[in-house]
Amino acid sequence: MGRSYFVDEAVEEYLSGLQAAPGSCVTGLLAGQSSPQRDFVVLAVQTPHRESEGQLKAPKGVSPLDDIDVEWVTEHAKQVSRMLPGGLCVLGLFLVTPPELSKDAQNALKRLIFAVEKYIIKGRLWELSEEDVTDRVTLHICSKTKKLLCKTFDVKDPKSSAKPADWKYQTGISSSWPMLTCSVEVDLQIPVTGSSSDNTDKCMKDGLRRWAKQIEAAYCLINGRQALDDSELISGQVKTLSFLCHVDSTFELRHMFEQSELGERSSALVQVCSGSMRVRGVVHCRAYIHNNKPKARHAAQAIKRDIINTVCSRVEMFLEDLCINEGSQKGLCSGQQALPRRVFAPMPISGLSVCDYMFPDESTADVAERLKEMLDCETPEEDIDTIFSIISGFEITDSQDDDSSKHVSEIQAENPKIQKPPKYYAGKLF
Repeated sequence: MGRSYFVDEAVEEYLSGLQAAPGSCVTGLLAGQSSPQRDFVVLAVQTPHRESEGQLKAPKGVSPLDDIDVEWVTEHAKQVSRMLPGGLCVLGLFLVTPPELSKDAQNALKRLIFAVEKYIIKGRLWELSEEDVTDRVTLHICSKTKKLLCKTFDVKDPKSSAKPADWKYQTGISSSWPMLTCSVEVDLQIPVTGSSSDNTDKCMKDGLRRWAKQIEAAYCLINGRQALDDSELISGQVKTLSFLCHVDSTFELRHMFEQSELGERSSALVQVCSGSMRVRGVVHCRAYIHNNKPKARHAAQAIKRDIINTVCSRVEMFLEDLCINEGSQKGLCSGQQALPRRVFAPMPISGLSVCDYMFPDESTADVAERLKEMLDCETPEEDIDTIFSIISGFEITDSQDDDSSKHVSEIQAENPKIQKPPKYYAGKLF
């Protein structure tokens, strides 16, 4: 028996409004939350058109399915992934075609789903767990009959074939999902070798990857207590919060990060470098977890991944902006520069939030415009929550002094004798 996808009725309404004209097709993303038992789809959004282009229409003699802009679809998936808080991810793709293209739709969807997954995991810095599901969903919709065909592909196996899956609509799937929040102080110094943008990018990714492993190994306190991994997240807590409107499903998480004793010894490495970059500030993190008997470890995993994703996304966006505005030959300018700030906006239908990132020269109008383009939803500027971006200043500092040609960093050396590694603490801001 295949996987089951429980889909919010608002997604059904959105999909039913999409039409593919003769000789064209419509592609889009499906987002939500995956669990070992079942998956939940809370968002569907069609691929935006490039500039003034209309629906995908192939040149004469070429099938519209062969003419799908795979690069643009994958770029859209990357942008949407950045906008999703912890616990939510791109689960798959949909394709709307006229009846005459239905026969070849599955081949097109398979090509797209593997391309999207390859593009997304390229920038992922956290490791998959044994419980992570590698099946991705594809949904074909006939624009005339509205008939649905739901299949899954195991993206860890390039040779996998399509498997049937159940697609079930329900009302208010995510309306009672707990929201997890925390604020984390980051102070990370990364050595940089060379002055080109390629070297800077590689050094930053290597440094962030080491930091991400520390976050993944951290302990997590939920409401001030360390819960056992297999304990139920909402056990005993619903009684005290069930009568509070819009608060009964919200948990204030305070994290105390302390790197676990990994059976290794920390030692110093003197590394020759041309400078270093310091990423520091306070980041506000938000995640959601389904209410189908979630465990404490699932909540901890969701919030940790959001911590990693938001920091890495901001650094990546900063480097991309740097390359565009200054040219790759110039590298990084010395001095302190602000990273884009994270802001939140409500999804119009699911009761959840999405996020975006504002550069210092941008406003909430720019955020609303991106939400319209990327998520196909209208968001009033006054609904965009910028308060956390104000208290969560985040900056990147470049140091390229001539006297700083060497950088001392920590590495892990295999040794059964443990020297206790550094501790990381983070608390909720009030």
